[in-house]
Amino acid sequence: MTRILAVANQKGGVGKTTTAVNVAASLASASRRVLLVDLDAQGNATMGVGVDKDDCAVTVRDVLLEACPPKRAIVHLDRLNMDLLPANGDLTEAEVRLREQAVGDFALKSALSELQDDYDYIFLDCPPALSKLTVNALVAADGVLVPMQCEYYALEGLTALLDTIERIRKVINPSLGIDGLLRTMFDPRNNLANDVSAQLTQHFGDRVYRTIVPRNVRLAEAPSHGLPAMVYDAQSAGARAYLALAGELVRRHGQGRSAA
Repeated sequence: MTRILAVANQKGGVGKTTTAVNVAASLASASRRVLLVDLDAQGNATMGVGVDKDDCAVTVRDVLLEACPPKRAIVHLDRLNMDLLPANGDLTEAEVRLREQAVGDFALKSALSELQDDYDYIFLDCPPALSKLTVNALVAADGVLVPMQCEYYALEGLTALLDTIERIRKVINPSLGIDGLLRTMFDPRNNLANDVSAQLTQHFGDRVYRTIVPRNVRLAEAPSHGLPAMVYDAQSAGARAYLALAGELVRRHGQGRSAA
């Protein structure tokens, strides 16, 4: 059964796109069928897997506005053994036009309904704001993967995101919930980080992933090479963390290996 996860946090700079790219690539390396959907007009996830966003003839913008079928916009990434629905600056137009449509919140859900049988996991890399595109992702998703730094302002942002998730769950998508909270850019020498981490575990229990992603230079360098960390430097602490997260997701969701 396909698991659709929105990777979301309205606060920028928390490792959202890094998480989407690296956990998708890690699951693909374990023979899961994976689609990464870039929903950010900056196109960082697209570039992060080695695709030039400006060379894409069709993107997720065309899919959302029903200008082309979803399968036509998919880019297969041979090296990573996974698929991508790319994005670039044209996605801003979709954001505006979806606001004008009565069913604009359901555009992504409708598109993904044509693809679900082809994948074990679909990751939706959301923009760093509670925008119409983020709402589309939350309407389409089974759960939300929330990357967050263990700092004071991150807790404030989390509260706003939880409120939005609850509103969408009540009105549109009753199955939506927090799949898990992922502690990113973690420095165990920082007392505040440890305090916030403890608060998260106390309040959210097993909804906090056991995996912790550390601050890691190789993880930060990898996007500039258009590679996930596990390809750029498989032995780095960042790559190992996302491989561990992939294993944790498989155990949580009971996703067996796809048939060859």
